[in-house]
Amino acid sequence: MSALGDGMHALVRRLYPLCRSITGNGVRDTLRIIGEHLDLHVHEVPTGAQVLDWTVPQEWNIRDAYIARDGERVVDFQRLNLHVVGYSVPVERTMPLEELRGHLHTLPDQPDLVPYRTSYYAPTWGFCLAQSTLDEMPEGDYEVRIDATLANGSLTYAEHVVRGQVDDEVIVSCHVCHPSLANDNMAGVAVAVELAKSLVNPYYTYRFIFAPGTIGAITWLARNRDRVDRVKHGIVLACAGDRGSLTYKQSRRGDADIDRVMAHVLRDRPHEIREFSPYGYDERQYCSPGFNLGVGSLTRTPYAGYPEYHTSGDNPDFVTPESLVDTLAVCREAVEVLDRNRTYVNLSPYGEPQLGKRGLYESLGGRSDAKDAQLAMLWVLNLSDGTNDLLTIADRARLPFAAVAAAADALHAAGLLKD
Repeated sequence: MSALGDGMHALVRRLYPLCRSITGNGVRDTLRIIGEHLDLHVHEVPTGAQVLDWTVPQEWNIRDAYIARDGERVVDFQRLNLHVVGYSVPVERTMPLEELRGHLHTLPDQPDLVPYRTSYYAPTWGFCLAQSTLDEMPEGDYEVRIDATLANGSLTYAEHVVRGQVDDEVIVSCHVCHPSLANDNMAGVAVAVELAKSLVNPYYTYRFIFAPGTIGAITWLARNRDRVDRVKHGIVLACAGDRGSLTYKQSRRGDADIDRVMAHVLRDRPHEIREFSPYGYDERQYCSPGFNLGVGSLTRTPYAGYPEYHTSGDNPDFVTPESLVDTLAVCREAVEVLDRNRTYVNLSPYGEPQLGKRGLYESLGGRSDAKDAQLAMLWVLNLSDGTNDLLTIADRARLPFAAVAAAADALHAAGLLKD
């Protein structure tokens, strides 16, 4: 597990420096690196394409940017890409600090951190810097340059599909539009990559979506509108590597299977479960009323819930291998519950069937969890009336889902249950 955590953390570190936005080469470079780990199907959707109520914007790419005085760079995009407001239009001017201030963004309450700012749909330009840097800038003229382009191009997103025994799907969605922000959301990407690699012959088909936030999810929904009914469960992964405990945000439905699964998986861990709100990550797109998919959101410290959020403090040192492994473990357990959950009918419902003559008691001999296994058999037999699935039984019995599923497998093999 230590090696697994180190591997995910190494991927976060590698992806961190890339200048991503909702379009452009930073997204492509990110997907190219993810593609070294997973087989990706990359989609390019042209500028101007109508996607639901939105239009794919022009593509933004940036090569360099700085604020300089007397030939010395005071603010340098090459040192930190957060220094430029995302989607800034090109500019090359000399101006006094008094005029420049209107284009500068700082965090006075966090004077040593650089904020993350964007302006996707309102043409403008700007720089982000530490308040402590601004405080040291003397009055006078500054050379300002943003070497960027806004031109017709495309929006890029990618999918990785693990085919299952059925065509019904579970989607795992991550946004890939943030520049140098390690927890939000390269940590979620790293966990999703490792989760995808771990799936072997699953029951459901698992579709991993790596797309820019908001416009990317909307584009995916628009292009998959005729088959979105295949999506039975889903999770949005973000903020997956900080030291906080886990937080699950329910789907819009509140009682979707994924909501029940995550509540069960998190039951014995420090965690928080929050009700749905139309604010946050792309769960709000998948849960928009026209689609109303059973998609929740899994984070550690949630959206905007930590001081380093959307600042230069969200760097690779803020993410820990241990937290990445813990988030991955919860995702894997959730997948196991989703894939193994069934509803059974007891074929010998009149009185308790004799388990000994079927060799079921003997099969428990020597097991360290023999008591739980025996209880699980009794609970499964009693509640398998065609209305309770295994997850309901596990919750009511306060037993691990794995124990209940194993009991059901044994009882089914003995001819006592019908799927």
